[in-house]
Amino acid sequence: MIRYFSLRRNTLTFSFLFLIQFGISFSFAETPVFWEPPELRILRNSYPDIMFSTSYDLEANDWKIEINGTTLFWADGKMLSADNLGSKDSFRPVLYRYAKEIPDPAEFTLEHIQEIRTFSSTENRRRQTGASLDFFDAVYDSATRRSVEQHITQIRFLGKNTNVHERIVEPLRRVEKRIQELAQTDSEVQNFVNTLTRVDSYNWREIGDRSSRSFHSYGIAVDILPKGWGRKNIYWAWRRDIDPQNWMILPLDRRWMPPKQVIDAFEKEGFIWGGKWIIWDNMHFEYHPELIDYNHIR
Repeated sequence: MIRYFSLRRNTLTFSFLFLIQFGISFSFAETPVFWEPPELRILRNSYPDIMFSTSYDLEANDWKIEINGTTLFWADGKMLSADNLGSKDSFRPVLYRYAKEIPDPAEFTLEHIQEIRTFSSTENRRRQTGASLDFFDAVYDSATRRSVEQHITQIRFLGKNTNVHERIVEPLRRVEKRIQELAQTDSEVQNFVNTLTRVDSYNWREIGDRSSRSFHSYGIAVDILPKGWGRKNIYWAWRRDIDPQNWMILPLDRRWMPPKQVIDAFEKEGFIWGGKWIIWDNMHFEYHPELIDYNHIR
């Protein structure tokens, strides 16, 4: 195993001269050079209070990352435990594309529409695994319901009580401050705040049509429901139940959305918004500062 470290120039020079003096031969061509994947910088910046200890595992031919006592392998950015390495190809990387703008159905081609139909089908979603949860289990101590519930705390957000993971309490407070400041001069934001009926977060459960835990199980996803949201469409699967073939081409003006200024306030504090997903969830925000950084949103 090779540790990731740096040496002062004089130490390196001394070592080189020592090898020459004692006649030890070597070949630079045969000496491997190991550099950490650059994406690890994004993860470190996104979770600055967490120690990422890295080493190169020659046997696994991969980077090994220790996080809060959990050992993971880089696995092409999929951040997998040893148990999941055998099914590496079924996972997507932890860092992925998050859109800067809302995908507009008016611009979809027929081919794109068919791809979305296939991607969102119940059969396909049951086969999907998405990203491995190993990394998030390590960050949030959330491998079991018992462990995560030790970190769940109740807060008041925009006048509503909700239960969240302790790690997102401060980011949510900053979001709330931004929104409250906007509401003082922006009537649309003020109306958004005044018409909220519920703010839901922690709920130990799986994603619909999937065998993977929802980020609500971590207490890092937040659903925001306003009064009268039922007059517009807010969640892709509920629309699919009404119009199975054409839900994906529903015009944007027929979907309920928070004001753009509210979405921006969440993104500036590390939250992504489900309304930018192809299978949209317009009430939904998730704390993923790594995706905000990776996609240069801020």
